[in-house]
Amino acid sequence: MKTRLFTPGPTPVPEHIMVTMAQPMVHHRTDEFKDAFVEVNENLKYLFCTEQPVLTLTSSGSGAMEAAIVNTLSRGDHIITVNGGKFGKRWGKISEVYDLINHQIDVEWGSAVSIEQIRAELDKAPDTQAIFLTHSETSTGVFTDVEAMAQEIRSDFDGLIIVDGITAVGAHEMRFDDWELDIVVTGSQKGLMIPPGLAFIALSDRAWKSTEKSDLPSFYFDLGQARKAFEKGDTAWTPAVTLIMGLKESLAMIRREGREDVWKRHARLAAGLRSGLTALGFKLFASPPSNAVTSAYLPKGQEKFQKVMKERYGITMAGGQEHLKGKIFRVSHLGYYDEGDMLTFLHYAERTLSDLDIAFEAGVGVATAQQTFSTLLSTQ
Repeated sequence: MKTRLFTPGPTPVPEHIMVTMAQPMVHHRTDEFKDAFVEVNENLKYLFCTEQPVLTLTSSGSGAMEAAIVNTLSRGDHIITVNGGKFGKRWGKISEVYDLINHQIDVEWGSAVSIEQIRAELDKAPDTQAIFLTHSETSTGVFTDVEAMAQEIRSDFDGLIIVDGITAVGAHEMRFDDWELDIVVTGSQKGLMIPPGLAFIALSDRAWKSTEKSDLPSFYFDLGQARKAFEKGDTAWTPAVTLIMGLKESLAMIRREGREDVWKRHARLAAGLRSGLTALGFKLFASPPSNAVTSAYLPKGQEKFQKVMKERYGITMAGGQEHLKGKIFRVSHLGYYDEGDMLTFLHYAERTLSDLDIAFEAGVGVATAQQTFSTLLSTQ
């Protein structure tokens, strides 16, 4: 039985990249590594649409989230976070460790925060130093339009706009400079198509200025040290060399396809999968949905749908988290996926529905998705 991974992190790694990472180890203080790292740095700037350095940290995405906080804020600073999922909630959890005053906006999981909610919280907390947003909420599959949010907020807010782009970068349009964002973070095991272990963070001039007055402690996550090393084509600490060599290849893939076409592909895959699931009778969960991951309710009384998919057909997807456990499932179309992957998932979803004696029209999921793909390909 062939196994297939449909989780929103880790995501599948292209075969030739796995071969690249199996090559003999390179020392990280050599010209060979430096040349590869300089190429990586330029292509990260291309992906983020920025002229700013995009720093590489050897950590998970949560490490970059912590780095965003400890390098730019101070004890007692007021911030606004959005609890609309596990990872939006994480911004608040990190802030508590560093004695920040968190004005949390609670949003029903499965929905996006509105600009009216942000403005209302700003009115109550006019001393806010930073607003934290989640571009693609991995735990729920919700998309937040950070471009529109930033445009509205920036008109009368000169603090920091900090974005978790961990499952968004590489799946959704991201124009760091044009949108006047201050910090965006992401991770390697998502749209960048390599294993877990690297995180990436970009800071605006406004954010770099904030680092000069931050009083929070940092050592390994000192972005000032990381930037000094970056300017020399190096890293402050020993990097995950093998992952960076893989990253060089994955970013080259993105560059060859073109970032705009990468964004379009993710939108097409998401639309096709959602249309197929809806045709099979699944109720979608997120509104508005992310192009990185689709969430849907499990069939009523059939919590074992996910287990059958894995054990009988080798399909691994993600379940719901916290209070959504056993209620929804999540399917990735983030990174190294194409239309065939989505049709494969829908085919085995139909097989599983049949195994569970759930009524549906045979073939309708695959056929509907194919029609969606054809329509979008003719218009994109």
